[in-house]
Parts: sequence; C-alpha cells; structure tokens
Amino acid sequence: MTIGTRLFTRLRGREVGRDRFGNTYYEERRVRPGHRQRRWVMYAGAVDASAVPAEWHAWLHYTLDAPLSETHRHAWQQDHQPNLTGTPAAYRPPGHDLEGGRRARATGDYQAWSPDGDGDDAAGKPR
Repeated sequence: MTIGTRLFTRLRGREVGRDRFGNTYYEERRVRPGHRQRRWVMYAGAVDASAVPAEWHAWLHYTLDAPLSETHRHAWQQDHQPNLTGTPAAYRPPGHDLEGGRRARATGDYQAWSPDGDGDDAAGKPR
C-alpha cells in the first residue's frame, strides 16, 4: 500500500469494519455531488483481491448497502486459499512441461467428429 493511499484513507476515509482476515474496509466520509460514496479495502497482508470474503465483496461492489454478517458460516463454506498462479505451488496437471511433459496415452474411448457424418446417426451420435 502506498503512502498516498494511507494519506487518502486517513483524511477522507471512515472505517466501516474488519473481516476475519484482518482486512479493513472504508468508505468516504463525504459523498461528492453527483457521485456515489467510494468504498475500498486495506489488506492486512499481501494485496490479494481473492482474500476479500463474499460478505464484504458484495458491499465493496455496491450490491449491498451494508456488509453481511460473517458470524454464521455453513459447513460447506471453505476458508480462503490464496491464488497460487505463477508460484512454484501452482497447480500443474499431468503432462505440463514442468511436470515432466508426458501425458498418459489415450484409452481409445474417443471418436473424432467427422463433417461427412461417417459412422454417425442423424443426431451426430456413433451408431
């Protein structure tokens, strides 16, 4: 976060709340005529937009007037995991160049489509 962002936040921002990750959410103290009130987040750690929980994401994007409660979480809701793209821990499927570059051979259960309908019925399915 830059010194300009910190200064703008101190002079013009009003803290609205914090999430469970320690991110702090702000809105402008005064609304500019003809504009809507600015909203922004100051991240607790590295700047990672995927670290904003859904409850706060909806508020940041003006979907809701007030953030949703974070107190009730369902068993199926998972905790945030950072985006690992571009890091050594990124997902690389089998056959990726950095995973050896070798894929398993095709099993033969695939039949390529042919424009002349060779071996296909009227619906395009193999006979």
